[in-house]
Amino acid sequence: MNILKSLIFWIVSVSYMIVLFPINLIIWLIVFPFDRKQCLVHWLLVHQSVVLKNLLPFMNYKVEGREKAAKHTSYIIISNHQSMLDILLLNTLRYNYKWISKIENSKVPLLGWYLKMAGYIVINRGDDESKAKMFEQSLKCLESGISIMIFPEGTRSVDNQIGLFKLGAFRMALMADVPILPVILDGTGGILPKHGYILGKNRNISLRVLDPVHPSTFGTDKPDELAEKFHKLMTSELNNLRNKN
Repeated sequence: MNILKSLIFWIVSVSYMIVLFPINLIIWLIVFPFDRKQCLVHWLLVHQSVVLKNLLPFMNYKVEGREKAAKHTSYIIISNHQSMLDILLLNTLRYNYKWISKIENSKVPLLGWYLKMAGYIVINRGDDESKAKMFEQSLKCLESGISIMIFPEGTRSVDNQIGLFKLGAFRMALMADVPILPVILDGTGGILPKHGYILGKNRNISLRVLDPVHPSTFGTDKPDELAEKFHKLMTSELNNLRNKN
C-alpha cells in the first residue's frame, strides 16, 4: 500500500509541476519588466503549494501560530528540516519571503527555473564570494520588507532531531537588526525521509510558528551564541510539540 501511495504522490507532484511550469514561465516573462522584486511568481508558488498540499489527502496537517508574523515586517525565518516536503508546507504559511537555496538545487530540472523566476537567493556554500553575494542580496530584501527563509541546519536531518545550526542566518539577523521568526516542523521525516522515495507510515504533520524574537532580546552580538540559543529553544519546542501530540 505504501508503494502505491508513493507512486500516486510522485505522479501527482511531478505532473503538477510540469503542467504549471509553462503557465508560470509565461506570467514571469510578462510581468518581469514591472515586478522588479520578483514577488508575483513567489505568490503563485505559495498558492500552488496550498493546492498541491490539498491534493495529497493522506497527510494530516496541523498549523499553529501563523498569525504571529506581523504584516509589513521583515523577518529571518528559520525552520528545522526533515524532508523535501518541508518546502511545500512552509510555503502554505503564505508569508512574503525569499528562500535561501544551495546552488545544487538550481541545477535540478524545473526547480532551477522556479528559483530563478521567483528571485530566490542561491548560495554556493564552498565559495566565499557567493556567500558575500548572498548576504548582500538578503540584506536588500530585508530592507525592502521581504523576509528571508532559511534552514539553519543546512541539510535534512537523518533522525528527525534538530542538527547543529550554521551561523549564516544569525550573522544576518545581527547585521540587519531584524527579528528572527522560528518555525518548528515535525512529521515530514516520517512520511518522506532523507534519501527515501517510498512514503513512510506516519501521516501526521505539525507546524508551529513560535513568537518572533526581536534584536533587543537577542542577549548577544555573537552569531555562535545566538545560534546556540535558538538551537536550544527550537529543540525544546520540538520536544514539547511531540509530547503534546
